[in-house]
Amino acid sequence: MANKKFKRQNSSRKTKDAWRMPKGHHSSLRKGRKGCGKKPSPGYGSKNKGMHPSGYYEVIVRNTEDLKNINSEKEAARISSRVGRKKAEEIREKAEEKEIKILN
Repeated sequence: MANKKFKRQNSSRKTKDAWRMPKGHHSSLRKGRKGCGKKPSPGYGSKNKGMHPSGYYEVIVRNTEDLKNINSEKEAARISSRVGRKKAEEIREKAEEKEIKILN
């Protein structure tokens, strides 16, 4: 979305439409309120939302049964932090059998 136009605050009253960062203390646009327009921010128009840098979508796994629902071509498993060492090893073994990538 490189060609996305962000409207300047109070642009209907000004002659120029060029983007400027809102700086007012009470500015609704600066605070990010609804209906006041969008501000540019890092990753605003990126196409790979929700994707891990490795190119897989993350799926949180809490037990070995959660591995059944994972598509190994598009998704990778992330073992939940609440899972203990013993169960995490079981999950890793099952994932190796099914050729599922583990992110942590």
